[in-house]
Amino acid sequence: MTARHQPLDDLDRRWTEAEVGGDTATLDGLATDDFTLVGPAGFVLSKQQWLDRYRDGDLRMQALRFEGAATRVYGDTALTIGRQIQEADYHDRPVNGEFRVTRVAVRDDSGWRLAGLHLSPIAGPPAGARRPAQ
Repeated sequence: MTARHQPLDDLDRRWTEAEVGGDTATLDGLATDDFTLVGPAGFVLSKQQWLDRYRDGDLRMQALRFEGAATRVYGDTALTIGRQIQEADYHDRPVNGEFRVTRVAVRDDSGWRLAGLHLSPIAGPPAGARRPAQ
């Protein structure tokens, strides 16, 4: 079942605000120790590597929106699929784009926390793919 889930909406708001602000202390607190990010080109970052991009100034996020989120909750685990629109620079090169994001969150004594993010570029259907009947 997909539904709005206020505590998870709050997690998403805090996460996106912290990324835009380069607020590594907030991001550190929002993520589990074994947090993993899979980037849009298939690279994998540990929590430390994810945070270091902000600490070192390599990644600067000017704007970030997470929208169209649909969440399914399974006990203390939540899977959310949404769309991320970002304006950012990595090593002073633009990395703007729209990505499909799968966000995994887990609930512990402190509330909902980020366990993983997986980003994929949003593109059209592959060449030769059939379009659904209208």
